[in-house]
Order: sequence, then C-alpha cells, then structure tokens
Amino acid sequence: MPTRPLFDPEHLPVEPSHAGLPAVPAARLTAAALRERFARRPAVDWTPERAEAAREHAGDLRLAAVLIGLIDRPQGVTVLLTHRAAHLTDHAGQISFPGGRCDPEDRDAADTALREAWEEVALPRERVEVLGELPDYLTGTGYAVRTVVGLVHPPFTVAACDDEVAEVFEVPLAFLMDPANHQIRVFHAGDDSRRFFSMPYPREEGAGDHFIWGATAGMLRNLYRFLIA
Repeated sequence: MPTRPLFDPEHLPVEPSHAGLPAVPAARLTAAALRERFARRPAVDWTPERAEAAREHAGDLRLAAVLIGLIDRPQGVTVLLTHRAAHLTDHAGQISFPGGRCDPEDRDAADTALREAWEEVALPRERVEVLGELPDYLTGTGYAVRTVVGLVHPPFTVAACDDEVAEVFEVPLAFLMDPANHQIRVFHAGDDSRRFFSMPYPREEGAGDHFIWGATAGMLRNLYRFLIA
C-alpha cells in the first residue's frame, strides 16, 4: 500500500521564510553564469539550509541521487520536475526530481541521477551537461540524497514512465530562486513540531498549484543558497 503523509502539507500553517532575502539576480541564472558558478567556489562560505531538522536513524543511511535538471530555454532557464505516480510506495503523488537509489553498478552519483532520469522520463543523458553537486540532503525517511545539478540542452523530448511518473513539467528557475516564493510549513504533533519548505507554483490552466514541498523544496532552497553566496 502507498504510504501517505500524516498531514495535508498544503493546509498547514505558514511561517515567513524570506526575511528580506534577495532574489538571485537574473544575470546569475543564465546557462553561462550557472556553468561558471559551479566551476569555481562561491566568493563567500555558504551553509546548506534545511527547515526540517534531521532525524536520528538506526543503521546506515541509504544512498540515493537526484538530478536538478536546469533546461536552457530561450525564454530563460527552467527546472525539470515530476509528479510521482499515486500508487508508489514512497512519496506517492508528490513532486520530485528524477532520481532514486544508487545501484552498485553506478559509477557515481551523476551516473545514478542520469540513469534514473532516463528510466523515469526518457531524458537522454547526452543532453545533460553535469555542472556539479550540492551537499547531500538527509531526509526524514533515512536517505542521504546526492544532489546532482546539470544543464539540459534542447532539443529533447520526455516521456513519463507510467509505473513511476504521472506528470512531467517545468518551472522557471527565476521563480524558484526568489525567496518571496518560499514558505515554511509547520506541522505540530504534541510537543513535537516539524518544519519544511514549500514553493507552490500556479498551474497554467489555473487548476490549483504544483505544490513543491519537503525534500524537493529543501534542495531547491540549497541551490538558492549556493547561487546567492
């Protein structure tokens, strides 16, 4: 049976998260600028930020990798995202990056991310220019997620694997790199509370939002911290 969240994340209380933080300037969001940014260290140190505190786990963390695919569109860079199929055991119906568990045959995290992107949405690996990685993202479900960032060069087509993906869509990178569009949702359970980022993005047809939250939003927030540093 698919596992469901113990709460409805879209209807949880919202705390301010931007606190006057600036948006990443448009000049830093071009393909050339992104390539240059990953080729050198940021001018100042930066700290990965998570709204949800890491939980203790018995035993070793399981390794996974995702691809933050930055598509070099003429109108501006966009981010490739998927809506997971509703019947999946883990994170059913949630928005995520292409990715999954690291297999023993994978050479490295980039190999895992590119393999999963091909399996989930038929993204050809030869269309992806790997720029680098962000720090591992630790999830509340016991995964250490290697976050691979790559430029995706058109032309290409995608096709969702029905077993895993219900929808493939793109969101402008500029929208996601503006803290005014970031929220912190708060879940209270007795004396315990849990906080996580969300970044609702309006659907073009006006039928609600693409509700980006949890680990996916947390990794995007870390990309913001890296690019603004």
